[in-house]
Amino acid sequence: MRTKSVSLLLMALAAGLALGGCGKKAEEKKGPPPAVITVSQALTRDVPVVERAVGEADSSTAPKVAAEVAGRITKILVEIGDPVKKGQLLAEIEPTDFSADAKRAQALAVSQQKLTERYRELAKKGFISPASLEGYEAQNVATREQYARAAKNLSRTRILSPVDGRVDDRMVSVGDWIDLGKPVFQLAASDRLRIRLPFPETVASRIRVGQAVSLSTPASPGKVVSGQVTQLKPMVGSTSRSFDAIVEVENPGDWRPGGSVDGEVVTETHPAAVMAPEQSVVLRPAGTVVYVVQDGKALQRKVKTGVKQGGLVEIVEGLKSGETVAVDGAGFLTDKATVAVKGGKQ
Repeated sequence: MRTKSVSLLLMALAAGLALGGCGKKAEEKKGPPPAVITVSQALTRDVPVVERAVGEADSSTAPKVAAEVAGRITKILVEIGDPVKKGQLLAEIEPTDFSADAKRAQALAVSQQKLTERYRELAKKGFISPASLEGYEAQNVATREQYARAAKNLSRTRILSPVDGRVDDRMVSVGDWIDLGKPVFQLAASDRLRIRLPFPETVASRIRVGQAVSLSTPASPGKVVSGQVTQLKPMVGSTSRSFDAIVEVENPGDWRPGGSVDGEVVTETHPAAVMAPEQSVVLRPAGTVVYVVQDGKALQRKVKTGVKQGGLVEIVEGLKSGETVAVDGAGFLTDKATVAVKGGKQ
């Protein structure tokens, strides 16, 4: 009897253990914890479509400064790359002979003026005829003009910059003899700039004269200059349809010819485009998708994307403005996955 009681007790204990084990297994069958994500709402905005290029600033005015008198170069005061101001002295030609000519012409002009004044008095008294006075008057004018030319030639021995800008080239050295009209310097004016933005042939159909352009340069961070495409020119030496978009703008003050310029040409605008964060768009076997968050679930939605701008991507098809999409963590989701929004807001 005792043996039978012990057997019944052992059987009861075994049954209890079995039931305990079943309970643990049932708990282990619970699903995985929800994925923690951040979310954002799709929004609507007008989106400009932009083509970007890195180009170069050049001067729209690039005068050659030539010698206005013949002579020997005695001084050069600027070098290639130096900034210059309008009226600044660039170089000097030996002035000795021109100075002597100016002094002689001045003395002759003073003498002729005094002589003419004397003849005017004599003409008033009738001692000389009006015709004779006219001859003296004409001679007086001629000597004054001769002096003016000599003084002008003397001033031309000082070669001055005709514009504000930069020295791009120097064609002479101290001691060189230069003839009248020979180029001495090549300058690049800096008051107005011509920006050349190179583009490949793949965008040739989208770039047109008159389109708005935003310009910036690393030399002046944070400063943006607005302009328009004024001309389209094939690239020099290019065998393809690659081209330069030309933009002419006033110099904002500290841009220099020869500097690099970043250009953004607005080719069109997509009105009321639906935009979502770039991180919310992921690739899946079904294609490009976003995960729309509804009632604690991530619902896979196939979408078609457009342009990207400022960390956002245009959703052309598959998403409506105001819908909530998964952002951080979207790349780890599957369709209908349970999610928990970080911060508790959807």
